[in-house]
Order: sequence, then structure tokens, then C-alpha cells
Amino acid sequence: MSSRPDLRLNWCGYQAAEYAVRHWHYSQSMPTPPRVQVGVWEDDAFVGVVVFSRGAVQNIGRPFGLAQTAVAELTRVALRRHRTPVSRILRVAVQLLQRRCPGLALLVSFADPGHDHVGGIYQASNWFYLGRQAETVEFVAPDGKQWHGRMVSKTGMKKVYGVYRKVLRTDQCTPVERCGKHRYIMPLDAAMRDKVSSLSKPYPIHSLPIEVQL
Repeated sequence: MSSRPDLRLNWCGYQAAEYAVRHWHYSQSMPTPPRVQVGVWEDDAFVGVVVFSRGAVQNIGRPFGLAQTAVAELTRVALRRHRTPVSRILRVAVQLLQRRCPGLALLVSFADPGHDHVGGIYQASNWFYLGRQAETVEFVAPDGKQWHGRMVSKTGMKKVYGVYRKVLRTDQCTPVERCGKHRYIMPLDAAMRDKVSSLSKPYPIHSLPIEVQL
């Protein structure tokens, strides 16, 4: 059996994070800012990144009675071949995030069954499962990238997190129906854990080893 690798996590820059996401994540795209990027090293070799951001869902904290600034979304886990369990990597990344952003009370993440993901890494990390979302329509751009409907408009301009910005036009994209994603949450303090524990549902069944679903 191989020895346990020397694991190190620390903040990393955009260039390193983008490289990891483009090469080792199925989306091949960075999430919309604001975001923070946690680099992952094993035996001093860069093996990937964990990215937290606001995600695509505006007012993400509303169902939990939280302000937008009290919730973050785990939006990317982009890792090349590695030996450390993903659950351990996530645990350390969340600890770093809490130190940097002490006002956070809750993390949210989604697993896309359209890519054969059911959230095995969240199950291994004891996140709460809230069930499947409703079916949605996403848009495929000419370069093949997929975009949430909130990042596409008829005019090519849209208000994103309170600021108007340029987005893709609907006539530039192909609409595609997507099955609802699995939603998971991780409370970051005892009060929030007590508040949301009653929402937890049984985990969906996964057919792949729980630690390899990225």
C-alpha cells in the first residue's frame, strides 16, 4: 500500500484555478465572481482546486432565512489523479473558507445527474441532502459550453448580482432541457445545523465508488 501523501491546501490565483477547472472538471469553465479558490497539493505537486462562489442561484440564502453574504456555494471540485480522499480535501478547504469568511453560516452545492453525479463526495463528507430540483432549461453556446438560464437573455445584457453585465443572447444558443440536480447543504455552526437538520432526506443511491465522483 502506498504511503499517505503530504497534503497541503492554500489559496491560489485565478490562473492556476482556471487551469485545473479547464483540464479536470467537466464544465471546463470558472464560476461567476465573487469567488475564492483553494489550491490542493500532494507532496508539493499541484493536483487541483476547490472553488467557492455565489453560484448561479440569486437569493440562495432566502430559503434558510439567511442574507446572501451568509451563504456560499461549492461550485467546483477540479482534481487530477490524487491519493487523498476527496472528503478530507473538502473538510480542509471548508476550514480555510471559514477562517477567511467568518460570517458564513451555510454552504450549498449541487450534483448533476446529467453527468452521472449523485453527490458521493458530499455523502462521504456528511452534508445534508435536500432532494432533487425541478427540471430546468440550460443553453449551449456555439463553443459547446453550457450556461444557466440566468446567464442568457434576449438582449445580451442582464442584471447579475445587482450589476448589469454582458451575457449571451438566446439566439446565439441552443436550449436544452436538463434533469433536476441533487442539492446538498453543509451548516457551518451549531445553530444553523439545528435549524436545517429537519430538512435532511435519505441520500440517493450511487453506483460508483463514493470517493471518485467529482
